[in-house]
Amino acid sequence: MNKGIKYFGIDISHLVFDVTDSDGNYYQFKNNLIGFKKIPKQLGQESFSVMEANTYHYHSAYFLQENSIKVSVENPLSVKRFIQMKLSKIKTDKSDSRLIL
Repeated sequence: MNKGIKYFGIDISHLVFDVTDSDGNYYQFKNNLIGFKKIPKQLGQESFSVMEANTYHYHSAYFLQENSIKVSVENPLSVKRFIQMKLSKIKTDKSDSRLIL
């Protein structure tokens, strides 16, 4: 990882999205415009976020991109297999956001 860039793993569900940064800090935001507006304050311009594609990722991914925050949307099967490869038996939104990093 590049030292100048902060990385964020984002796990999105219907009502909320969970965010974990590369320092291990955890945040949770509502999956609506009010929650989206809080993201740039936490992430900043020199950051890179990764989320898995699902029904709920579209609005947040577009919002991040429109606010000049780099975002990568990954295949959910790739994310699932990566988490399995790490031998994680814990399956929560918080742990997923940490492992997506």
